[in-house]
Amino acid sequence: MARDLETALLRSFVTAVRAGSISRAATTLGHTQPALSQQLRKLESAVGRPLLYRSPSGVSPTRAGEQLLPYAERILSLSTQALTEAGRALTGHCGIGLLEDLAASQLPQALADLARLHPGATLEVLSVSRAAMREAYDAGRVDLVLDEVPDVPGPPRWTVRRPLVWAIGQGVDVAADPLPVVLFSNPCSWRTSVLETLDRADRRWRVAFESNSLVGVLAALRAGLGVAALMPANLEPVMACHDADALPTLPDVELGLARHPRTDGDPLIDAVETALRRTI
Repeated sequence: MARDLETALLRSFVTAVRAGSISRAATTLGHTQPALSQQLRKLESAVGRPLLYRSPSGVSPTRAGEQLLPYAERILSLSTQALTEAGRALTGHCGIGLLEDLAASQLPQALADLARLHPGATLEVLSVSRAAMREAYDAGRVDLVLDEVPDVPGPPRWTVRRPLVWAIGQGVDVAADPLPVVLFSNPCSWRTSVLETLDRADRRWRVAFESNSLVGVLAALRAGLGVAALMPANLEPVMACHDADALPTLPDVELGLARHPRTDGDPLIDAVETALRRTI
């Protein structure tokens, strides 16, 4: 008999991974912690492999969990969009500006799935500098911008906090003194928060590599040049840090969405904003 993956179980898994904690995920979903743990065990039984590393400091995905995560996110996104958009044909153009780290995550897939449901609509995703994004926003090429709050072109309609995690380059000794750090080039608020976090923990550090792009930072981590702060969705299996006590806890990132006032009431822009908010 064919096995099906229940969306409720997948939602529990995705929420636990994103929250980094079963207790926080339970609060988010409105469940008790034992009930959520039971759902996660049920999903692991259905898959046939452990999906989460569990420790007193929280949870993180196993290799099997990392493989399942993008499929789980896409299934949940498609389910939500299908229920929301069924019977409604959307047309027009929507430009979406995304922080590069978000453009490399699951968001573009959610947008592509939305575009597939509405072949009369055109979605355009841009990931450019702050100045270029502002220019595109003012010129009408970009309707929505999802970025760090200080970088959105206008007051955010809503905000959300997301964790940063340590990504450990292959073979890097996290006990090294000074600690080799891979950073995003200035201007970057993450750079400042990473270095301030290390200073508060009395950890000596040195800049081993810096880049103005996620691609460059990931390449440096693959080469084993140091450690870096990333969003969980951008971690690669060889970079995952499962020892939460080895390095100080990083602060969250506050993301915000700006929407151009001229798009008020546009059903396509409404649908894209809803997809972004649900996926993030």
